[in-house]
Amino acid sequence: MSSWRPASRIRLKALGLHWRDGRLLAAEVLDDAGRVKGVRPLGGTVEFGETVETAVVREFQEELGITVKVASPPTFMENIFVHEGSLGHEIVAIFDVSFPPNTFVAEERIQFTEDSGTTCFAEWFSLDSLDLSNGPELYPSGLKEHLLGKG
Repeated sequence: MSSWRPASRIRLKALGLHWRDGRLLAAEVLDDAGRVKGVRPLGGTVEFGETVETAVVREFQEELGITVKVASPPTFMENIFVHEGSLGHEIVAIFDVSFPPNTFVAEERIQFTEDSGTTCFAEWFSLDSLDLSNGPELYPSGLKEHLLGKG
């Protein structure tokens, strides 16, 4: 298992929100022991010279092998966090995205591989099951409140 640490600079990320039956598709975020500590919508780093919209489409193509359609303008959030003792700082562009028809309709859990070669898993989560004392957190922090209209 590889140990991920945040970059020591501000990163620009593009994330896509995909919903199914009122549940959000999110990838597991693991601690160094391999335990799920949280979940995050799929997406990733915006490359130099790339728009945030292009980045979110590219990330879904790379991670899931599908071409999503961006269905909303971006919402921007600043995310300052600590992961395994290391400080991270991101500006996150968050879009609603739609999948091609009949994509992953029979799957509850999706396995994919990051650029680093790390195997990851995503599944659909009810917002009610996130940010509880006994459940995974939704990242970036504050996203759940925003989605519920309180942010």
